[in-house]
Amino acid sequence: MEPIQAQMVFCCAEQWLGGRFHQIELWGDGLRLDAARFSAGLYCTAAVDSGENGFSWERVVVEADLPPDTALRVYAYASDTRQWGDWADLDQGLRSLEGDPALALRAVFGPPVAQQGDCLLHKTGRYLWLMLELAATGTQSPVIRTLRLQMRGDHMVDYLPAIYQGEDFTRRFLSVFNSMYADMERAIDALPGQMDYEHAGGDMLRTLASWVCVNQGGSDERLRERIRTALSDYEDRYTVEGVRRSVRRLTGRDPILIEHFQVSPNRPDCRNPELYRRLYGEDPYRFFVLLPEDTFSSQREREQFQQDMEEVIPAGMSMQMIQIKPCVQLDWHTYLGINSRVGGYIPAAIDEQVTIHYDTTIGGANHE
Repeated sequence: MEPIQAQMVFCCAEQWLGGRFHQIELWGDGLRLDAARFSAGLYCTAAVDSGENGFSWERVVVEADLPPDTALRVYAYASDTRQWGDWADLDQGLRSLEGDPALALRAVFGPPVAQQGDCLLHKTGRYLWLMLELAATGTQSPVIRTLRLQMRGDHMVDYLPAIYQGEDFTRRFLSVFNSMYADMERAIDALPGQMDYEHAGGDMLRTLASWVCVNQGGSDERLRERIRTALSDYEDRYTVEGVRRSVRRLTGRDPILIEHFQVSPNRPDCRNPELYRRLYGEDPYRFFVLLPEDTFSSQREREQFQQDMEEVIPAGMSMQMIQIKPCVQLDWHTYLGINSRVGGYIPAAIDEQVTIHYDTTIGGANHE
């Protein structure tokens, strides 16, 4: 049996705009009740025309994010004509309502057909109107993502002898299993899309991340970026560029990496071996990561960074992190063009009564 084929899906802003809003707003491609402003809201669709009098409407499925202390109710009304009461056209009549339309809408739709987002309609008529009611008693806002109206298609009862097809109870009873089967078929058809990390989210995205050995922490967008670069990250892992990329990912800053051979005090061209030994030591298996002083907001963040880096540096190597100040410190980590620069000068007399603070800029104007 093939899954139900004829359906209408509300999944973009343009489709919702044709309906009647009351204290519910567009939210991206869905609807939202702002719990900070309202405790309840209504949305009524425009008439859905099946093109057939006496049409039997099958099922409606509403995909919604309903936090605690929120609720969703679904109302439905079907008729072979657009007329209702004194209104020649129900859509125009609903749009003409002023103020709070809740009483008039409830008079049209009657009691809700479901207190959840998935229900069998059991409504008959050429035209169908749906009303969605959202309620919130807490601080979190409920959001409706999509509305799927299943209209017609293969049904389990169609495969039974004709004597059973005429029984309304048989059709209603098998509709429960027919819906389960259709959902399963739809989930199977959508399975390839769930394997796409660009579209997957939540637990599925974290499962995909674990398959390529990506840390599952962080936001969905950050995980997608990590998965996107997983191959190049693996190829460059334990290299200078790989370590630099890891530091940039963890801190959001561009680091400066210094390897021991670059600053070895035993190099023939080293002019001050004693200073280099004091700053960089003599351990050939140590490298240095230079970051701005304001990279971390707390000692805990700094320690967490050092812990994370232990997993991405080569075996047998040790890392020493140096946070450089934006100033010149004699015989300390002062790097031209990084935390200091050469400029002009203004003649000044410096004696025992003069103090130069860290926030003092020496130079900066052109003087002979």
